[in-house]
Amino acid sequence: MQEKLQNSDTCHTAIPRATSVDAYVGRRIRLRRTLLGLSQEKLGELVGITFQQIQKYERGTNRVGASRLYDIAGALDVPIAFFFEGVDRHPSPGSGYRSSGVSESRKVFEGFPAHVQDSETAALLNNKDTLELVRAYHAIPDIKVRKNVLELVRSMKPDHTPTPE
Repeated sequence: MQEKLQNSDTCHTAIPRATSVDAYVGRRIRLRRTLLGLSQEKLGELVGITFQQIQKYERGTNRVGASRLYDIAGALDVPIAFFFEGVDRHPSPGSGYRSSGVSESRKVFEGFPAHVQDSETAALLNNKDTLELVRAYHAIPDIKVRKNVLELVRSMKPDHTPTPE
């Protein structure tokens, strides 16, 4: 029996390795986790894994399996498609990525406008003031007060047009 297991293990000629798509998915996990103000440890608890494993996913060191990605999407309250938004649709051959249509019933996270470049997004997300503002905003329990705060901040923009109530 043990010999059979050893033989079946040697049948695998290619070891799956993390790709650039895995690294991209990891960055999207980190983006959403950070916007929600969750630590790696807290996300790990929600999903049932260690914070070290979350670190490996976020760095792109380890691939995220389908069922684990499903769990992470649930914990971060985004559809699975969120993790692939903006990924290169025409990767180089052998990258392990193949584009296919996927439909989901959940609404897609509408964080940053499509025209925002990755470097701009990274700079924005790495700004402590941005993260503090987002966390403080989401900590306001009263929806009406939250909307008023949002309108106040919007009114300070140079190109502001009031939103109708």
